[in-house]
Amino acid sequence: MDAIVIEGARPLRGGVAVSPAKNAVLPVMAAALLAAGTSRVRRIPRLADVRTLARLLEHLGARVSFDNGSLVVDATDVGGREAPYDLVKTMRASVLVLGPLVARFGRARVSLPGGCAIGARPINLHLAGLEALGARVRLDHGYVEVAADRLRGGRVVFDQPTVTGTENLLMAATLAEGRTVIENAAREPEVVDLAGCLASMGARIAGAGSSVIEVDGVDRLAPYDHQPIPDRIEAATLMTAVALCGGEVRLDGVRLDHLDAVVEKLRRAGADVADEGGGAVRVRGAPPADSVDVITGPYPAFPTDMQAQFMALMACGRGLSVITEKIFENRYMHVAELQRMGADITVEGATAVVRGVPRLSGARVMATDLRASAALVLAGLVATGTTVVSRVYHLDRGYEALDRKLASLGARIERIRE
Repeated sequence: MDAIVIEGARPLRGGVAVSPAKNAVLPVMAAALLAAGTSRVRRIPRLADVRTLARLLEHLGARVSFDNGSLVVDATDVGGREAPYDLVKTMRASVLVLGPLVARFGRARVSLPGGCAIGARPINLHLAGLEALGARVRLDHGYVEVAADRLRGGRVVFDQPTVTGTENLLMAATLAEGRTVIENAAREPEVVDLAGCLASMGARIAGAGSSVIEVDGVDRLAPYDHQPIPDRIEAATLMTAVALCGGEVRLDGVRLDHLDAVVEKLRRAGADVADEGGGAVRVRGAPPADSVDVITGPYPAFPTDMQAQFMALMACGRGLSVITEKIFENRYMHVAELQRMGADITVEGATAVVRGVPRLSGARVMATDLRASAALVLAGLVATGTTVVSRVYHLDRGYEALDRKLASLGARIERIRE
């Protein structure tokens, strides 16, 4: 099992390119199931989750290959209808094949999903939405079975915004008969990116990026050739690293308009974030950061996927910060590991009170989920001495070569085999 070793307390300098967004790539990959023929995802990031979903598409009968930085999916001869537990258990996004399979083939059997242990993320909203489109749903020994002769347009009202739920229903509705209206839809940029990909396939979609999306179903869709948006969470993680360590870094391939909430907090913390045009952003850090309060929420609020990394920044901040997690009830598992490094953090329910300390100390710590992994790496970058982050397979699920990118910016960081 791999671990990452970091010798901290060095500023970051140089330039690095941001990879395409994992959370945009995965639904686009699933959307290939909607059309016979060959679809292409350009600039595919080499991530564990991408490989897992590629294996699932192959299990369903698609032909999947990597070609000069692109992922090619030929879904002409898809014959499978079941997403088995062994493939779904490690990645919740596997449930995204549910909508496309039911829409195109009228049937799907998908294992209940797994993924990071950050709290309950049930798919009941997905299933209720599919039932609203006329599907028959039943649970059988840990599997969801969904069937419909043909989905019919309907009105779907989510109790709360759900990104994967919105994406699943969006894909299902493209081939449904009639109009589907999705209310209280997720507004994340990744949903908008998927809608753009589906539109290039011939789907008729209005309102993506708002809380109400309308889809007029069509009889068939064509394959796509699509390049997903940049990864806003990777970009924000790198920005936070510079704010934490100091130095100056140019990031290329950034959609700054997707990062308003994070950039506002980083600027209030004392970082200089400058838009240089053409997707380039220059970040200057001048630690210690000023302490800033954060409340996570659905887009466009501060993303839950940046809560752990921002907590690492606040752990070395000047003053007291209050961080409130409103999305997942179990997303403070990184706190105990940061405390091992000397952080002063008290958790009371959904709230973490962070009192900044002059310095963190290197220690052996264990990653518990994807974003916690990134937070511990960031803490190691600024800590005195040596930090060893174990179980970094979590990190590899969502960050493309983060250790190598940080090393290119001057960090003393290497991957070892334990």
